[in-house]
Amino acid sequence: MTTQQTSLRRVSSAAPASLLLLLLAGAAGAAPPLVGVYPQDEAYFAPEVIACRDGSGSFPKSRLNDGYCDCADGTDEPGTSACPEGRFYCRNIGDTPRLVFSSVVNDKICDCCDGSDEYESGIRCPNTCRNGKDVTKSDDGGSKLSVAHLDDRDVFSSKHTLDIEDLIQKLRGLRMAVIIELGLVVCVIAVCFARRHTRTRKRHYILQR
Repeated sequence: MTTQQTSLRRVSSAAPASLLLLLLAGAAGAAPPLVGVYPQDEAYFAPEVIACRDGSGSFPKSRLNDGYCDCADGTDEPGTSACPEGRFYCRNIGDTPRLVFSSVVNDKICDCCDGSDEYESGIRCPNTCRNGKDVTKSDDGGSKLSVAHLDDRDVFSSKHTLDIEDLIQKLRGLRMAVIIELGLVVCVIAVCFARRHTRTRKRHYILQR
């Protein structure tokens, strides 16, 4: 067997392995599904350059849910806890969808009934969503699924819960602002007291001379 034939056999045997590696690399580089995005907003995140909803700027699609806050309103981080103003969409299939603050994403506490907010926290959330599908008998003796309509009270309850959470977040922010202001007032008083004390000591020193 010649050296050229041996080389050809090695190349032909290595071809399937190389093809497999290329396929695996392509699968690894595939874009993950949008996490925390309202289904009707998925088209908004389709362009390669996405604008912040508050008009503060834009960001490339590669920075979507990358763990860094590029938009003040959290447009770029619907599926992470990077932006305090962001909102995470719980699909809650079979139950009422809801929005939660992005700050609760992957905090090891199950906030969505389907557990979708804890996709990378390492804990397993039980699916506590109500089953919104009723099994009924069909004319041919089989069974079929009929989707029940959502109660308006459930929608109101979801909105009411979000309003309460929003109020809690605002109260926390107000409390931090008050603490910071009190700290600044204390610092100013301390500086004024120190300057007055220094002046008093200088006057006593001058009078003693």
